[in-house]
Amino acid sequence: MNKSAHTYWGQFIPLVTVFFFWGFVAASNDILIPVFKAAFHLSQTQSQFVSLAFYVAYTVGSLLYLLVSAVLKQDFIQKIGYKNGLALGLCISALGTLLFYPAANSSSFELMLSGLFIVGLGFSLQQTAANPLAIALGSRETGSQRLTLAGGINNFGTTIGPLIVSFAIFGTPSSNNTVASIESVKIPYLVLGLVFFLVAVFLKFSSLPDRPAMEEAQDSHTHGPGSALQFPQLVLGMLAIFVYVGVEVSTASNLPAYMELTQGYLTKDIAPFISLYWGSLMIGRWTGAVEAFQLSDGAAKLAKFLAPYLAFSVFLAVNAIAQHELSRFYVYGAVVVVLIFADLASKGNPANMLGIFSVLGISALILGMCTSGMVSIYAFTSIGLFCSTLWPCIFSLAISGLGKHTGQGSNFLIMMIMGGGVVSWLQGFVADKVGIQMSYIVGVGCFSYLAFYSLKVKNILARQGIDLQRKAAIAH
Repeated sequence: MNKSAHTYWGQFIPLVTVFFFWGFVAASNDILIPVFKAAFHLSQTQSQFVSLAFYVAYTVGSLLYLLVSAVLKQDFIQKIGYKNGLALGLCISALGTLLFYPAANSSSFELMLSGLFIVGLGFSLQQTAANPLAIALGSRETGSQRLTLAGGINNFGTTIGPLIVSFAIFGTPSSNNTVASIESVKIPYLVLGLVFFLVAVFLKFSSLPDRPAMEEAQDSHTHGPGSALQFPQLVLGMLAIFVYVGVEVSTASNLPAYMELTQGYLTKDIAPFISLYWGSLMIGRWTGAVEAFQLSDGAAKLAKFLAPYLAFSVFLAVNAIAQHELSRFYVYGAVVVVLIFADLASKGNPANMLGIFSVLGISALILGMCTSGMVSIYAFTSIGLFCSTLWPCIFSLAISGLGKHTGQGSNFLIMMIMGGGVVSWLQGFVADKVGIQMSYIVGVGCFSYLAFYSLKVKNILARQGIDLQRKAAIAH
């Protein structure tokens, strides 16, 4: 390995550890929801305050960031440095995990939520620093590749997070421990907090640049209104990000209740299915990442079939290590075929991909609502496949043509991550009214808006003279 490559990987590997943590904690919340629901005797609506507290923190964090930057009259990250921003964000998250100890000792659900909220605040600052830093570590032309790879690491965290937290709380699958006490939660999260702090120290003394040279985005559409909010593709895209994160998170966070109440599963046996849901996002993103490597047509088509099954093999491997029964998951390999052909049908166009995957999401949710047993479970977990590439599709469509307003527009989109908490709470509320299975109608509504946005944004960008096919590489 030459010196420049050694330096690159020496900087990139420490950076992607934070992407791993985002996925690890977000997916682990789906295990906490049924544990808290039983321990605190919560309704399904109340249990979704776990997601609400965590994801609303992203929006609050973004608003605080804007406020602090306004007071300083300088971008906060630019003032303290990107590396320092990451370290500070990790320390804030570590402080949040410390609240789990007194919360467990006092059996306080409110204090638990406060801890998750503070963890989310730290993640908001980390997101602000890490995404542009990943792009700045190399040329802008290969920036999407680095973000795709970082996203793959994030999804590895979402795949193993539920398994590790479930093991820490319940033990092995063969354990007779079927009910978790709140006391069993505090040690795993104290350990997580210690890891946050150690990684913060590691990043502080790593070779990551603190103030990298940022290339200015080149866009021919640099003229226009004085505010990013005057671009219709962005305003509609903000709602699209809101409902996309909403359906992605709410489908998983309500899955434990569905499996317990209608399929008779114990909480301790649900972790591998939560892992499958988030592993499905890894499968989809590894498939979409093929475009980033600029392979020949033949090699790209072959890779489109190999990459998702490589990711599926990773899911099977980690569940094998966790001593879970694998035979029930093999049939899911056939569901992955739907993803592959849908990806090929989109031809790399982000609007087409958004539309096709949204229709598939609607179909899967309706199938899950109308069936039972493993068919319904796999229908709901397949939402992970169909959500997998929607974030970059929506993001690239929403900021297309913004020119000098791109940075402002990106910040507005990050704020909309709060949809993960709001839509989860909404589905929990609906579940208490009409039943957990029928509550997935909320997700159908989310995907319906995304299908509408895919059609609407095509017309908007076409009127602005923006070529979507040219933007296709960004979506991957």
